[in-house]
Amino acid sequence: MLIDFFYTLRAAKLPVSVREYLSLLEALQANVVGPVSDACSIDDFYHLARTVMVKDEKHFDKFDKAFGAYFKGVEMLTDFTKEVPLDWLEKILQKELTPEQKAAIEKMGWDELMETLKKRLEEQKERHEGGNKWIGTGGTSPFGNSGYNPQGIRIGGKGGNKSAIKVWEQRAYKDYDDQQELGTRNIKVALRRLRRFAREGSQDEFDLDNTIRKTAANAGYLDIQMRPERHNNVKVLLLMDVGGTMDEHITRVEEMFSAVKAEFKHLDFYYFHNCVYDFMWKNNKRRYAEKFPTWDILRKYNKDYKLIFIGDATMSPYEILQKGGSVEYNNEEAGAEWLQRLTHTFPKFAWINPEPQGVWQYRQSIAIVQQLMSNRMFPLTLKGLEDAMRLLSK
Repeated sequence: MLIDFFYTLRAAKLPVSVREYLSLLEALQANVVGPVSDACSIDDFYHLARTVMVKDEKHFDKFDKAFGAYFKGVEMLTDFTKEVPLDWLEKILQKELTPEQKAAIEKMGWDELMETLKKRLEEQKERHEGGNKWIGTGGTSPFGNSGYNPQGIRIGGKGGNKSAIKVWEQRAYKDYDDQQELGTRNIKVALRRLRRFAREGSQDEFDLDNTIRKTAANAGYLDIQMRPERHNNVKVLLLMDVGGTMDEHITRVEEMFSAVKAEFKHLDFYYFHNCVYDFMWKNNKRRYAEKFPTWDILRKYNKDYKLIFIGDATMSPYEILQKGGSVEYNNEEAGAEWLQRLTHTFPKFAWINPEPQGVWQYRQSIAIVQQLMSNRMFPLTLKGLEDAMRLLSK
């Protein structure tokens, strides 16, 4: 059975070798974990296989996807005492609302929403499904999960209507894969509009044209000329939105990320979620353990860095304008303050938005970010990239 598992990992482009596969078999023969067919040991086998087969944590997400695809259903098939998963029934229980019903649901202001949530937590004693008041699932209450409300607080689970202004959980997002190959070379060509070359370093490159010129001037006596090598001297600071609504754009952003890493030698990047606040991170699995204060980033890089944001700018307006508006924690300053600090520190900046440009006018948060970016927002299309690079190169 495990030989097919090995080939599944290879098909997922994980750098696993036969030696690592044999090491996994040796560990199983030594009874490091129980039999793979035992439902109780699936988790143990997962951790053992990942430890033996994956040597770099940047491949953890690929391993998780491959493992899940291969062993999907094994635990359920071998343990018939488990209940039917909730997500199997979730769509049946979700309430379908007409456009008229959705329009009738009233939005609360920020202060009223937070105060009402506090009262609900104090009063509610049991689970609720499909209502319009209590914290529960389905329904039209502004608190809970899987229902509809134009502006509420999602508590647990995965969102669906993209209208939550606060998310009551700590989530982990996967890093963008910088090895993703582009579907077309035109994206790289568009990015090259930003590249500028300068001759730097020691005189260690042969200058043919100048050698011919000098030799001719010396009546044919050879006069070899050398010059410094040409280097790409453009410096790029890339800030990428990750998680939530950005999950829909992972493939395109990975292509963009791959192209940027290939085209620019001086590149540094950080992740943020929805809007930039007082810290960012480089690894989504350790985002809470390894924070990089935004103030330090502002001081670390010179003004000659080109600042590029990649994000859909789709969020509650509170996340941009309100102190404490972040969906994940109570930020001390509004996101707009940090965006203004970044754009003032790095005068050459642009925002690349993977959302179709046709929907921008219907998203209030996109309009706000556009204004903060001085209308330097461009779609993630070939023309959009060319326009952005042309602006940054001026």
